[in-house]
Amino acid sequence: MMNLQEIINSINNLPTEEQDYLFEFMRQKKEESRGDNFWQGLQKFRQVIQSEGIIFTDEDFADLRDPSVGREIDL
Repeated sequence: MMNLQEIINSINNLPTEEQDYLFEFMRQKKEESRGDNFWQGLQKFRQVIQSEGIIFTDEDFADLRDPSVGREIDL
């Protein structure tokens, strides 16, 4: 098995277009895992909501929004 330095050296020895392909591949994998992590978190949240019998209604969100138009600005 290669250690990290050996992997880095191997990458540095690749032609530029192959390095670009590898980096793009790794970027896509990272993006996919972010989506997977979000999806897994959402699924877990939904399971807890369902198992606890928690029900949300419009009343729960009625006073959540700040009705003000914004902060005062001194010019």
